Amino acid sequence: MHPNLAFRQTPQERNIAFAREQGFGILAVGTEAAPLMSHIPFLLSEDGKIAEFHLVRSNPIARRMSDPMQASLAISGPHSYVSPDWYEVEDQVPTWNYIAVHLVGEIERRPQEEMHNLLDRQSAHFEDQLLPKPPWLTAKMTPDVLTKMMRQIVPCRMRVSEIHGTWKLNQNKADEVRLRAADQLEHADMGVQTNVLARHMRDLP
Repeated sequence: MHPNLAFRQTPQERNIAFAREQGFGILAVGTEAAPLMSHIPFLLSEDGKIAEFHLVRSNPIARRMSDPMQASLAISGPHSYVSPDWYEVEDQVPTWNYIAVHLVGEIERRPQEEMHNLLDRQSAHFEDQLLPKPPWLTAKMTPDVLTKMMRQIVPCRMRVSEIHGTWKLNQNKADEVRLRAADQLEHADMGVQTNVLARHMRDLP
């Protein structure tokens, strides 16, 4: 995470809430060569101690999970380039503002019998966000087709031991300077969710 402590003062409960709301991240494990990474949806418990997800059986990480292993799960949020001109003060340099949370812990493969329940809970979590659409349910599938598809994926769990959050929102600038940058950034449309990022920049205590 960013070494500047000014960007790492967010309360842990807010980091957990952010990760739970995003529900999608990059799972990374170390190897003797380059790290292995997979983009995965996940469920995070309210206390942030357990992350649940599934992997395709042929996934290189799943193939290595005969025993528990250490891993990181990186969750990214809104981000954008920030032009030094927006500050309207001299001797500034470009930067990139962003929000990110990293979960660190031990991942393990779970018994295959847990796959159906996990799939139901994962789909319910995301379908609930599409209300008033009637939710998709595994019960809508032909049982034999569902069973065949579930054989291709494996349930997994991370026991989270560390949570690190970076909320880089120009906290190291004077309030009026940060707010000027937020006004410009909101309309720049250069990064991802710049309007959300600008709102967070304005909402700093």
